Amino acid sequence: MKALCKCLGFLFAGLLLVLLAIFCSLWQQPSGTVPVINYHQINDTAQNPLTIHTDQFEHQMQYLAENGYHTITPAEMVDSWENGTELPPNPIIITFDDGYLDNYRNAFPILEKYHLKATIFLISDYVSTYPNYLTWEEAQEMQDSGLINFESHTLSHVELTEAGSREDVIHQLRDSREALEYHLKKPVRFIAYPCGSYDEEVEQLTKDTGYRGAFTVNYGLASPEDQRFILDRIPIFGCNNHTFLRFKTRLVLAPILAPLNTWKNGLQKDGHTRLASLILIP
Repeated sequence: MKALCKCLGFLFAGLLLVLLAIFCSLWQQPSGTVPVINYHQINDTAQNPLTIHTDQFEHQMQYLAENGYHTITPAEMVDSWENGTELPPNPIIITFDDGYLDNYRNAFPILEKYHLKATIFLISDYVSTYPNYLTWEEAQEMQDSGLINFESHTLSHVELTEAGSREDVIHQLRDSREALEYHLKKPVRFIAYPCGSYDEEVEQLTKDTGYRGAFTVNYGLASPEDQRFILDRIPIFGCNNHTFLRFKTRLVLAPILAPLNTWKNGLQKDGHTRLASLILIP
């Protein structure tokens, strides 16, 4: 019994130290840190972890608009880091992965209503190919609004760490960028890795093929101190209960929750699944 109490005491003390370190880090967030929130589908029919209902999405966008957030693009963020370009107060980046048709039908009118910018990472081979995805005409209309920026999500959504040869990875990276630039007549310099999958070789090839930065699905804030080709985001997906409280918690408490999430993932990777289950991340 004494041994058990001692073990629990050490565990409790360790948790307190971790929490203290996390709270202290809140006061040491580097200047220029930007939350980058990540969506996929916005509709009222699909019941899967990647989908946000339209009314919930509008509630979230209304919150951003009414609470002093100013939407920017990835290029504006990196320009501020590299060139000192001034950002508006309380900057935030809204992103969507894949380029679903409902981004045009449901999300775009809401973004227009609240005058919010967003970036959509397109799977270039899917555009004007599959009925559930955007057409080039719809993408052009969105771009012409001045609110929607398009970047790459590869040619065919292949996990780049599983793409095969080095040449296959280059093909996915380079040819997607070139296709988007051809159709949309704008520079494409950012990418979101499909499924958030990357390794050191993928990072280097992404840089070599002309990109300025790349985004993962790792939960965290994009920071000027991070490597440009593994930038964190705040995923607004991962469960079927996408309430406003969950959205606000993940956004506002990201400086606290992101380190806890990293710790939890590390415990799971090391086989400490029972201890990892005690760390609850909304």
